[in-house]
Amino acid sequence: MSNLRILTLAGLLVGLMIPSVLAQEAAATAESAPSPEEQEAQRKAFLDKIESFGWKREGKGQLGSMAEVQIPKDWRFTDGNGTRELLKLYGNLVGDTELGMLTTEGEGPWVIFEFEDSGYVKDDEKDQLNADEMLATLREIQDAGNERRREMGLGELQLLGWAVAPRFNDQTKNLEWAIRVGSANGESINYSTRLLGRHGVMKVDLVCTPEELTALMTPYQSIISGYQYLTGNSYAEFREGDKVAKYGLTALVAGGAAVAAGKMGLFAKLGGIFAKMGKAVILVVVAVGAAIKGLFGKLFGKREQI
Repeated sequence: MSNLRILTLAGLLVGLMIPSVLAQEAAATAESAPSPEEQEAQRKAFLDKIESFGWKREGKGQLGSMAEVQIPKDWRFTDGNGTRELLKLYGNLVGDTELGMLTTEGEGPWVIFEFEDSGYVKDDEKDQLNADEMLATLREIQDAGNERRREMGLGELQLLGWAVAPRFNDQTKNLEWAIRVGSANGESINYSTRLLGRHGVMKVDLVCTPEELTALMTPYQSIISGYQYLTGNSYAEFREGDKVAKYGLTALVAGGAAVAAGKMGLFAKLGGIFAKMGKAVILVVVAVGAAIKGLFGKLFGKREQI
């Protein structure tokens, strides 16, 4: 299926891309595209590399010592090490918070699990989630991110609004929202779920196009339903004396979690301006993949819808 990835400038395909194809996309030269045979060879080499990361296709995937997730039919799971290897293959910066990933076969969508050991996040703001105020904050972050993108020679992105306004499920203790991100190359959706636990927050993110969102919601929500904290780690098992986070639900959406916890995470490597914004900068860089979406289409062809 057609799919956007969280990409940075470096190492888009770690040497597996054909330089002439990159030149064609970047400079719109008249160079000829790879032959069908060359494209198929590139595709096979790329998928073989992905397959080498060690996948589990049934049962439950272990998310470190924190949780586990049921592996849906036609999906596969890799642990934190495999997740980091795959992210690096696509040119992403990685940290030490990735615990696992679910994806379909081939070039399917990604659902990535990361744990922020911030402590117990109180839900006392659950009835005070102001979508307009949070969107304004996110746009301020995005403006700063665009400044950095210009320095890197990248086009600006537009935060178009909510695809799903922030909402909290008091029964499951899940917070979710979805942002629409636009660029000169189209629009993408960043769908985020935060699963509150005793010791912190499991962060789950899905990136897709608006056209894919409806079809992906059923399998995505099935994945969320199949998630379970291990004994001793659930939100309901909080005890007096446990570490309590210094922020609430609003900060989780606005991206203040990483800042409040003093954790710069993946984007510290991008420099001070990104570090100050913490993990919320994912909303700024997530659509970089749109710039080479056409190139992926030429290399791998149209991907099967799930």
